[in-house]
Amino acid sequence: MSRKPSIAVVGGGAWGTALGTMAARNGNAVRLYARDAAVVKSINTDHRNDAYLPGIELHPTLTANTNAREVLNNSDLILCVIPAQALAGAMQQLKDLIPSSTPLVICAKGIERHSGLLMSDLVAKIMPDQALGALSGPSFATDVAKGLPTAVTVAARSQALADRIALMLSGPTFRCYSTDDLTGVEIGGALKNVLAIAAGAAIGRGFGASAQAALVTRGFVELRRIGQAMGARPETIMGLSGLGDLMLTCSTPQSRNYSYGLALGRGEDLTGRPLAEGVATAAIAAELAARNNIEAPIIAAVAQILDRHITIDEAMEALLARPLKNES
Repeated sequence: MSRKPSIAVVGGGAWGTALGTMAARNGNAVRLYARDAAVVKSINTDHRNDAYLPGIELHPTLTANTNAREVLNNSDLILCVIPAQALAGAMQQLKDLIPSSTPLVICAKGIERHSGLLMSDLVAKIMPDQALGALSGPSFATDVAKGLPTAVTVAARSQALADRIALMLSGPTFRCYSTDDLTGVEIGGALKNVLAIAAGAAIGRGFGASAQAALVTRGFVELRRIGQAMGARPETIMGLSGLGDLMLTCSTPQSRNYSYGLALGRGEDLTGRPLAEGVATAAIAAELAARNNIEAPIIAAVAQILDRHITIDEAMEALLARPLKNES
């Protein structure tokens, strides 16, 4: 009998736990690294992670550990599920435990706010010889953890590596499409978070569904422009990791970024809200667009709103007052 593939998951939050239980459900031997001893104990003893996925039963073969070396040792694949702005620090701590030949799949979406780097470029600076991939697409942690039908994109610079990762992670309810357009997959996942804040803010402020639809549609144009400038392929932006993820994230309060925008539009206290990666990404995304002379007024407006330079009403007024133009 052949050995089960061994998958290590770095990160004990909702998304890491969901991917871990999905991978275990698909027949892999899965170990999860988390710093929180209570989370580790709950996963191992009760097969639950109520701190991040309340009420969801995890696959009984999923195990967790606070010892990173024991989790990463002899792994065939590593899923790195660390928030984008904390990724560099985590990789600095773990790099000596990860063989360069073991594929490391980045499952965070964002642009590093200080460097302006996508996640794969950020990790490549720290671990230049590492085999890298990324997983992105329209997916909520609760859906994946429950085994609900989900399709995502897996990317790597090498198509053969992307195919290998997709085959290892796919199962009856989790389908992975593969591509060698790593930049396209990452830029779509990062920018859709910023646009989801805009969509939520429009609804929260009471601008209505028509305004929301216009913001999402024109925001997608901005996403395509920035993606093209960074080397993304159009078909990737039109796929699961671009348009697909944008549709999901901009449509429901289940999305943290959309929910953050809703609260912002309603004037609610934002202190202590769950992590919304688009908040950290907005300013650097607007800066990248401006630096490359890319027209991205919606992304720029979100950045200005979050920095409290303008109000939501002022942003909408400015967007509506822009010169008329041919849509195509």
